[in-house]
Parts: sequence; C-alpha cells; structure tokens
Amino acid sequence: MRAEFDYYEVLGIRRDADAREIKSAFRSLAREYHPDANPDDPKAEERFKEVAEAYEVLSDPERRRQYDMFGQRAGGVGGGPADFGSIFDMFFGDAFGRPGSRRGRASGGDVVVEAELSFEQGVFGTTLDLPPIEMLVSCEGCSGSGAEAGTHPGRCSRCGGTGEVRDVRRTFLGPVAVAYPCQQCSGTGEEITSPCQTCRGEGRIQDARTISVEVPAGIEDGSQLRIEGRGHAARRGGRPGDLYVTLRVRPHSVLERNGINLFYRADISIAQAALGTALVVPSLDGDTEVIVEPGTQHGTLIKIKGAGVPRIHRRGRGDLVVTINVTVPTDLSEAESDLIRQLAELRGEKVGGESRSRRSSKL
Repeated sequence: MRAEFDYYEVLGIRRDADAREIKSAFRSLAREYHPDANPDDPKAEERFKEVAEAYEVLSDPERRRQYDMFGQRAGGVGGGPADFGSIFDMFFGDAFGRPGSRRGRASGGDVVVEAELSFEQGVFGTTLDLPPIEMLVSCEGCSGSGAEAGTHPGRCSRCGGTGEVRDVRRTFLGPVAVAYPCQQCSGTGEEITSPCQTCRGEGRIQDARTISVEVPAGIEDGSQLRIEGRGHAARRGGRPGDLYVTLRVRPHSVLERNGINLFYRADISIAQAALGTALVVPSLDGDTEVIVEPGTQHGTLIKIKGAGVPRIHRRGRGDLVVTINVTVPTDLSEAESDLIRQLAELRGEKVGGESRSRRSSKL
C-alpha cells in the first residue's frame, strides 16, 4: 500500500462530500476492486484496501475532522485484510460468497483473441476455424478432478468441507463476524490426498486447442463474439471461462459500408449525364445494371433495394446506394472543343476559351 495518499482522491469525491456521497463512492469502488471479483489481479486487493481505509476514516465524523486538520493517514483498520472484507460484507452481504455461504470452485479465466474476416465473410457470415489457441484445458487423466485415477477428493480437514473459515474481527463499527476462503482447499471444501500425476492436482493442463466459431451474417469490424464455456478450464472441475473473439473485417476494394447500407461511387461523363446511360456497377450479388436518366445531376443517389448488408439476427438486407459523379474532361481535342463550343452557342451560354484567346492576341 502506498505510504501516503489522499482519502478524498482515493474515493474520487470532493472534500465537502456528505455522508451519502461517501457511502455511494465506497459501494461503487468496493464492487469494482474486491479481490473476489478480480482473482487474477493482485493490484486489485491493494486498491480495495485503500478504498476501505479511506471509507473507514471519512465515514467517521471525528476521524474525518482530524484528517482534514492534519492531513495524515489514520492507519489501517487493525484487524488485517479480513476486516476490509467485513466492511464489504456489511454493504453487500454474500455477493461474493460471504457470509455464511460456501464459495465453491472458482471459475476459469476468459480467453480473448482476434480473428480476421474478408468483407464478404463479415456480410454473409461464415464458420471460422481459429488458429490453435494456447489455454488451460481439463486434464484427461483425472477428468478435471485433480485426484489420481481410482481416488477421490476428501473433505477438507481445516474447514470441514464448507470452503471457508470464520472469524470475529474488531472494526470501527464493533465486532464483526467474517468468513474468508479456506487457504488449504482454495475455497473448494475438498482436499486431495493423492494428486493426479499429470496435472499435479490442478485438474487442468496447458494445451493448444482449435475452435470453430459461427460468425453471424451482418457482423461489423470490431464486433466481439462471446462463446460461453470455451475459455480456460477451472481448477478441479469448476466452471470454465468464456472465449471472446474480436473480429477484424477487411475493407472492400470499391464498396464502402455504413451500417447495413453499401455505397458505390460511379463516374459518368457530361454527355452521359445529359442524355442518360446504363451503368454496370459491382455488388455483393454480382454485377448489377443501373439506369441513369437523362439530365441526371452530379451527386444524384440511385438506390438498389435489398443489395446491402443483411440485418444481423433479423430478416432483410440494407440497400446499395450508387452516387453519381459527373466528371469534366480536361484533355479535349480541338474537334471536341469545337463541338462543345457549338453546344454553348446553341444554348446561349458564354464560354471563355475563344474570348481568352482573342484577349491574349491583342496583348
């Protein structure tokens, strides 16, 4: 624990916070950093102790007054780590298996991986075979029990099979009965006298596994799939963790996606825009013909219904939207320039090419 820290900063409250705000901040932080909620994070317990200590002082008017005057830590609760747990229990009861309830076997950890998909796989869905993943798997030698074949775990001699040890601690609120996990059996209530030789009593071993994942149609880049029970195996037959797969969808070469709709930019000439034309545009279902009506303006949107992305877990698809981009030629031949100039004269439009030429010659 840090030698000096600000109690108000630890709880994330103002120095003039009232009792209700102090209690609310403690409840939120205690749930977040409680060791039982963070079994794989040793720093969480240290942070939880700081939160509990800050609450103990700031919730007591006299101790808070002294702290505000002198700015010194009031010291720990005095009863050791179990006292911090007792403070939590007074607020949350047996939310993490205390008091009075057996903790049972701890769950296995979660596994998080990334997988890459093509644009089409993300749109239409696929069955994805993930590369081999290194994880903790149930030991086949003991079927995950941790006990050598032919033997069985017995009742823990220290906790009597309850998985917890009870004690009475003195706190600033008086004596409080607390229960904490039995260290001898790790809270399982069972003791193994003949450990499995393969996993050494753990009930799990390290191995590489290949897992197939069903990717639904319409998935987007950055989406995460949760596959329940396919994470790390737990010790001695506990519930396995979950597998989280973050999906990275490669972009399409010419189509852009926005939600369930696809967008394509089609270039046409001035003549095609004025007189109309038929375009062949790419889509996920193959090339599709689009009719451009005479007089179509730059930026016009033409919608192809149902040619977009499937709605995830629902019926129907979005649309393919074609944006018309009218291009202006920059490399006209003399004959092409004359034709356009004639068109301008017929329409009574002023053009600058000939006039600039004459002005230049006069200079």
